[in-house]
Amino acid sequence: MKKRALLLMCCGGMLFAGCQNDDTDNASENEMSEQQETSEEVSEESSVGEATEETESVEETDSDEAEPMEYEYGVNENTYAIQPLENSDADPQVALLTYDDAPDGYAVEIAEILAQHDAPAVFFVNGMYLEAEAGREALTTIHEMGFEIGNHTQTHASLPDLTPEAQRTEIVETSDLVEEITGERPRFFRAPFGQNTEISREIATEQGMELMNWTYGYDWEAEYQEAGALANIMVETEYLNAGANLLMHDREWTRDASADIIQGLREKGYSIVDPAKISSPDREAASE
Repeated sequence: MKKRALLLMCCGGMLFAGCQNDDTDNASENEMSEQQETSEEVSEESSVGEATEETESVEETDSDEAEPMEYEYGVNENTYAIQPLENSDADPQVALLTYDDAPDGYAVEIAEILAQHDAPAVFFVNGMYLEAEAGREALTTIHEMGFEIGNHTQTHASLPDLTPEAQRTEIVETSDLVEEITGERPRFFRAPFGQNTEISREIATEQGMELMNWTYGYDWEAEYQEAGALANIMVETEYLNAGANLLMHDREWTRDASADIIQGLREKGYSIVDPAKISSPDREAASE
């Protein structure tokens, strides 16, 4: 939000007493005229100075806001782990929280739990949920809470089964809907089932999105569709390593496990990485 300096100017008034004779009156009038001209010149100079000061203040604020956001991490293109960028002193002992298939039924509640625990995350949305007013309102709420919004296609279709034109529709329409609702296009793309194609990779690049699959996830497996079991496996799995990219979904048991997952990760020495610090083609272009 732009802040403008509020400049208040007070002008001093002068009270002149009339004299009895004409000469004195003329002298007084001349003196009065000179004093008024001087006063007006000072007032004009003051106004110009204050206007210049205000302009400089606004220009400085605008200049500060124009600076590109800094980022510290990147997505490993082979493993999809989150790693510090070259020459970055960022902490490598991080984990990224991601939630797919949003906003279906529990995304807002998940976001509220994350906010209570100061845990950032990416919500990967399906455009089909954004066609109804309830879905649009849910996405608005999640976005206004400060969470990153990713693209998970329009209908969660298997991209390898689609024509190039249909793949483009699946991806671009979702980004269009997200931008229409939030004012921002997604910076990250996650293909359904992790099935990227040559076409989806090209489209993601064109759209300024970074491909982001995951390093592990369990909440779609029957034995982990219970909060306690899910919270335990997400923290105790052998796949939990520095830069872990955790795949979860907009599900009731995942909602109920989220607080324990966050606590468990932190107890093991992991920080929850802020997606805003992860680079993407769109982010890199903006910083050039």
